Amino acid sequence: MSSSSSSRKGSLPGRGDGGGGGEGVLSRVSSSVSQSAIVARGRIAAAEAATVTKKLLRSTGKAAWIAGTTFLILIVPLIIEMDREQQLNELEMQQSALLGAPTAPPPPYAAAATSK
Repeated sequence: MSSSSSSRKGSLPGRGDGGGGGEGVLSRVSSSVSQSAIVARGRIAAAEAATVTKKLLRSTGKAAWIAGTTFLILIVPLIIEMDREQQLNELEMQQSALLGAPTAPPPPYAAAATSK
């Protein structure tokens, strides 16, 4: 019993081994699936999702750049100035302690808050 005779027993007459023109079953199925309307709609949906994602990333990047630039221009100088003022106050406190002078009275807003 040869393999070619047993494989031809189950095949349909007139079809031969490969079907129509040497095209296999898997090739025919994959080509019909890739040309279906569902696959076409899926490709369109994927392309639209990619476009929306690209626009979202671009706008998010712009917003992050604006926020970062604003922080650098407005907030960082404020932090630096507050740090300088704190260092100056500490230096004055140290100098007054070394000279033996009484410590400076608290600022008026602090005294008003404690008297209430």
